[in-house]
Amino acid sequence: MKQVLASDLDQLACSAQSSPRRRANLNMHEELSDPVQRLAIAMEPDTFVRPHRHRQTWELLLPLRGRFVVLLFDDQGVVTGRTVLGGETALLEMPAGQWHAVLSLDVGGVIFEVKRGPYQPIDGADFAPWVAAQSPALLDWFGSARPGDRFVERA
Repeated sequence: MKQVLASDLDQLACSAQSSPRRRANLNMHEELSDPVQRLAIAMEPDTFVRPHRHRQTWELLLPLRGRFVVLLFDDQGVVTGRTVLGGETALLEMPAGQWHAVLSLDVGGVIFEVKRGPYQPIDGADFAPWVAAQSPALLDWFGSARPGDRFVERA
């Protein structure tokens, strides 16, 4: 039997807080080759998951602790959907190929992710070309972006 205890979430959140990336994960799958990838990811509010897609698999997200903004995008980077996991939404499943990004709203937030394996690193072509890098302006925008909005990087 596998289980994740509250103390495991505490430890994972502490690891994220001390990590340069401000994230840490706890894999529930045994191997990266497993047919279903399952992991808890602690994320701090000053980091985000760069907009990306998984062409080969759907992805399911479930908040374990805290709230997370999930933004969905079209191919031009226009927001097509926004939800707050741990707020009005308890679980979200995205289809394969859906551009998306995740932002933690709360210190100590932990989200659970499930997707089809085996693990495949995100190919460069599957990172959104309309976002070059994380910035304070981008993090602010992610927190307030609504359907129809598009981020424009300032020079």
